[in-house]
Amino acid sequence: MDNQYFYEPAQGHGLPHDPFNAIVGPRPIGWISTRSAGGALNLAPYSFFNAFNYTPPLIGFASLGRKDTLRNIEETGEFVWNLATRPLAEAMNASCASAPPEVDEFQLAGLATAPSRVVAPPRVADSPVAFECKCSQIIRLQGASGVETNSWLILGEVVGVHIARSALRDGIYDTAGSRPVLRGGGPADYFEITPDNLFRMTRPSYP
Repeated sequence: MDNQYFYEPAQGHGLPHDPFNAIVGPRPIGWISTRSAGGALNLAPYSFFNAFNYTPPLIGFASLGRKDTLRNIEETGEFVWNLATRPLAEAMNASCASAPPEVDEFQLAGLATAPSRVVAPPRVADSPVAFECKCSQIIRLQGASGVETNSWLILGEVVGVHIARSALRDGIYDTAGSRPVLRGGGPADYFEITPDNLFRMTRPSYP
C-alpha cells in the first residue's frame, strides 16, 4: 500500500492543505443573492453547491456557519442563484468578504442588480444565467454519530430561470460559451470551462 496515502479525517490529514475540497472538484459556485426581511441586500458565493432534482428542479448549497444568507432565507424563504463566469470572477471573489449584515455586497463588488420576476431578491445583472428559488428545506448537517455540525444545507425549488439569449445555440444551452468558473481545492484555485474541454459520451442501452 506504499503507493496509497491514507488518512482518517477525524485524526487529521497530515498534509499542507486539506485535500477533501480538491478531490471533490472543481465544484460549481453557489453565488447566492438574498434580501432580508428589512430589505437589506446580500450577495455571497458558496463552494458547496449543486443541483439535486429535475421535477421539481431543486438546487442546494451549504452554509458553514449561520451567515447572512442563511438568516435572510429563514426570514423570507427566497433566494437567487447567479452563474459565476470568468468575466465576473473578480467581482464574485470581492462579494465573499466578511462584511457586516448592513453592507450591500452588490455595491461592494461594483455589481448592478436586475429585478427578479417571481421572488424579491434581485439578480446579478451581468450574469448570463440566474435561478429564482423558493426555499424548500433547511437541514442542519450532522456526522455519522448524530452530532450536529455548524453547517446548514439550504435547498430551494427553482421557480424562475433567466438565460441570456447569447447563451443559447439552436435552443440548446451552451455550457462552455458562458465561461463558468468553478472552485478548486487549493486556497485560491479556480477553473474555467472552455470549449476545448468538451467530449461526448452517449448513454448506453441495456441489453
